[in-house]
Amino acid sequence: MLYVAVRGRVQGVGFRWFVRERARALGLRGWVRNRQDGSVEVLAEGDDSALHQLRIMLRDGPSGARVSDVEDQEMTPNVGALDPFGILK
Repeated sequence: MLYVAVRGRVQGVGFRWFVRERARALGLRGWVRNRQDGSVEVLAEGDDSALHQLRIMLRDGPSGARVSDVEDQEMTPNVGALDPFGILK
């Protein structure tokens, strides 16, 4: 499982859509959502290799994003994985 907060300029730049499309292409389950603090939260489940690839993609993001950190989250998310991978509001 991958559960991270992505920080930087990641809201208002198509980041959630970017994550959803990449995660679906990798065959992952899960979700992405904006947080009130300006970060983006990502939960993904699936093949370890696919999770690793997604983590690498999160570091770059879409063309308008400026990612400063991809931080592992220790707490358990309050929403389980969606199949197919989706965007939460």
